[in-house]
Amino acid sequence: MLGVKPYITFKGNCAEAIDFYKQALGADELFRQTFGESPMKEMGPADAIMHATIQVGDSHIMMCDDPRGDAAEAPSNISLAVGLDDAEQARKIFNNLAEGGTVTMPIDKTFWAEAFGMLTDKFGINWMVNCEKAGADQATA
Repeated sequence: MLGVKPYITFKGNCAEAIDFYKQALGADELFRQTFGESPMKEMGPADAIMHATIQVGDSHIMMCDDPRGDAAEAPSNISLAVGLDDAEQARKIFNNLAEGGTVTMPIDKTFWAEAFGMLTDKFGINWMVNCEKAGADQATA
């Protein structure tokens, strides 16, 4: 297992948040991709952040803009992201966490991952389970 990281969704102001955290926390920006720069152009506004990762000390915080009109607001906009390097293990962990919970996005292959899925567990905690494709940039995991 590669670890667990916080994942924050914003309602259109993720780029502003990244700049704020860089200044306020001395964060380093490791990765930023807009919907317009991705194969998922139709999923959101071209300038909205599809995925970004910043580093604060030894910690990584991942974030994006959620283009849905009913996007969650704080504090429900934070997920725990599990990073793995084994697709079978990713599916097992996803299914374990989903037991008694609600699957938001079934675990499946994506353009960035061998396996990715989102769910809310039976305790109301939001989870993302991600298994990188071989050779993928680890700043996104």
